[in-house]
Amino acid sequence: MEDILARLCNFEPVQYVQGKAPFLGRDFLVRPGVLIPRPETAELVEMLLEKSATARRFLDIGTGSGCIAISIAKALPEAEVWAWDISEAALEVARENNERLQATVRFERRDVFAALGGETGWLDVIVSNPPYIMEEEKEGMERNVLEWEPEEALFVPHNESPLYFYRRIAEVGQRLLRNGGMLYFEINRAYGLVLQAELAAMGYADIALFEDTFGNPRFVTARKDCMD
Repeated sequence: MEDILARLCNFEPVQYVQGKAPFLGRDFLVRPGVLIPRPETAELVEMLLEKSATARRFLDIGTGSGCIAISIAKALPEAEVWAWDISEAALEVARENNERLQATVRFERRDVFAALGGETGWLDVIVSNPPYIMEEEKEGMERNVLEWEPEEALFVPHNESPLYFYRRIAEVGQRLLRNGGMLYFEINRAYGLVLQAELAAMGYADIALFEDTFGNPRFVTARKDCMD
């Protein structure tokens, strides 16, 4: 008990102290080095499952604890689900969750900025909750987040565009999504309209912005348009 109190007094998130975090009715293992699943991300998954229930090939980019990918795999047992992350620490936890929850996700250590090779047009859905907090937003953040959760999972690299990761994931989508395939993003609420314009300029269609439970513009969806 003294150890637990000392950790909490040091602003360590209670989820790390407990070693788990709830997400869509399941407990996911978490520890320092892995982003703690958020309720907003659960809303993203619920929306995806409603809108793309008949899809069969999914890719989660920046999987962290694996909560998005595993939740999809459990809800759609006939689907094939892949998940990428650059962090080996995160992938270790994600694989543990995959085994614990008896899911079938295929996890890979991949950098989204790396070359894609000859892959093309094989996915129905790409979903991502990439880093989207800007450096200047640090001042307003709580210590339990700022001092404990992995910076690379939270922040856009210094001096990069707030759309740094979204733009690249959309480029990956142009290659890997089939015609009519869908993008699902969780976003920084300040950049929804800018991201919509960017996706439109890249040729995506049916671009939509959705609010989370708190009324914040938090999710963007887009469809890969059929191109000759």
